[in-house]
Amino acid sequence: MRSLIRCGSEGSQITEVKLLLVGHSHPELLVGGVEMYVKDLYEALARSDEFEPLLLARAGPPYSSFDAYHEDTQLALVNDDPNQYLLFTDLSDFDFFNGRLKSTKEKVVRSFHDFLVAQCPDIVHFQHTTYMGYDIVRATRNALPDVPIVYSFHEYIPICYSDGHMIRTKNDELCEEESPRRCHECFPEISPQTFFMRKRFIQSHLSLVDCFIVPSEYVAERYEQWGLDRSKIVVKPYSRQPSSTNGVRPEPEEPMRTRNRFAYFGQFNPYKGADVLLQAMDVLGGDFDGELWLFGANLEIQEPRFRERFEALLGVERDNVHLVGQYDRAELPKLMAGIDWVVVPSIWWETGPIVVWEAFQHGRPVICSDIGGMSEKVTDGLNGLHFRTGDPHDLAETMRRAAETPGLWEELQAGVPREPGHSIDEDVEIMTAIYKGLLERRESMSPELSLEEVPSA
Repeated sequence: MRSLIRCGSEGSQITEVKLLLVGHSHPELLVGGVEMYVKDLYEALARSDEFEPLLLARAGPPYSSFDAYHEDTQLALVNDDPNQYLLFTDLSDFDFFNGRLKSTKEKVVRSFHDFLVAQCPDIVHFQHTTYMGYDIVRATRNALPDVPIVYSFHEYIPICYSDGHMIRTKNDELCEEESPRRCHECFPEISPQTFFMRKRFIQSHLSLVDCFIVPSEYVAERYEQWGLDRSKIVVKPYSRQPSSTNGVRPEPEEPMRTRNRFAYFGQFNPYKGADVLLQAMDVLGGDFDGELWLFGANLEIQEPRFRERFEALLGVERDNVHLVGQYDRAELPKLMAGIDWVVVPSIWWETGPIVVWEAFQHGRPVICSDIGGMSEKVTDGLNGLHFRTGDPHDLAETMRRAAETPGLWEELQAGVPREPGHSIDEDVEIMTAIYKGLLERRESMSPELSLEEVPSA
């Protein structure tokens, strides 16, 4: 990468690119796939000779028990790491409809602006702006007018007020298109005109972004349909997670035994479908010769209505369902070796669930809903099985077929890619090409971003 003249450096030449990654939570505060991916990317970039990465993540209740410790700034270091920071915001002051802070916006934006001026990154990559607000995108453009801005979409929050999952509120049907009228149908108390203004407000901030990163073609199509410039969108699937298996697929412990051990890995929330999976186990009944393990977290932070319903499903007396709870990623090789099938029963479109790569990485076929980023990664009959989204009866039938069909597991396991997705180091190569293209465009003042040299994702 060519040398750059960094602002505030009095014309000195540098070779490392200072890159700021911004996320909506830190993995030490909230365990989630996106949080872990951003931390992995940060650490991999830090190993590179071309980057000096910074990581800035939102903090504050309810995901951390404390507020900002300094009166004059909303920022603090993470474990005294000079390149990791927390930006404290008040969740009760966040306007989820428009994606912005209300009374505290000026204070947070000022702290963020001062941070940008002090650090003067060469590129700013937003992995999320929830709980901080779209205003920090504009603050970036105001503070650093010539610095490329990258924005990753991990769901559909700009498009959909219903938690960004594009599920109709009245009947839980999947939503395939947004409009002020359709959004008003989901939220009758909000007028179509207000939804129109919400879209204009969010798009005005996102218009300042130079490049959008999405994890699947399906997500790219959705955002293009919503109004983003397709030439600015790059499809880059998530990388597979670092693993102690070192790329070596674990051998089956007992060849040709009955493959009837199922597992769920992920968060317990209304959209991930763990409740559908529990209902499927009830449909299967006591005569089903199979077992289910639930590995997950964050039930305690969900809305009371879902939490109570999920706990009621957990409370049903069963001998073949085991609630394990939160797990450490380092345990995955051992956990995967003890099960046969990974079930991904999400009821929303999913942008590109990391758990699919984790299952494939450990040689486990996937049973998943037949929509969105899941069905794009799991080929029915090749490396997994599909079932009708949100249908516990169809899921139960699919699980029974998986457990009781001789040779099916071996057939599908043989179709699992030996190197699913790309490694985090390959992810850095892809991102380096994207960042390099943006920086070269800035230097040449070229009106269009050329992505011809971006390695295939």
